[in-house]
Amino acid sequence: MNFWETITGSDLTRECKAFEARAEALPADYRAAWEQIKAHLSPHSDLTGRNLMPILDGVLGLLEESAADGQSVHEVLGDDISGFCAALTGGEGARSHRDRWREQLNRNVAKKLGRLGG
Repeated sequence: MNFWETITGSDLTRECKAFEARAEALPADYRAAWEQIKAHLSPHSDLTGRNLMPILDGVLGLLEESAADGQSVHEVLGDDISGFCAALTGGEGARSHRDRWREQLNRNVAKKLGRLGG
């Protein structure tokens, strides 16, 4: 991704179109669940929606694998799709971006201190 794509958001548009193309290959009940998931996740988006892209990619991958295994959408997601989405976006026990960034920063500082001390 280059600077221009980041500024214009064209990378996000391309990624969203790829997600939708993948979702079209899903069975009808999975596509309906995908639409509900997008609707429930959208309020948790930052200004650009960039923070949700890894989550959407993971959920779509889960749906694709589950459909290929012949599982029903209710077996995979349960009856509470909004609860499923809340857990994905930082519900109780779920790691947020802040947690991941904090862990990455701590690892980087530990590496730098290890080099300085050794």
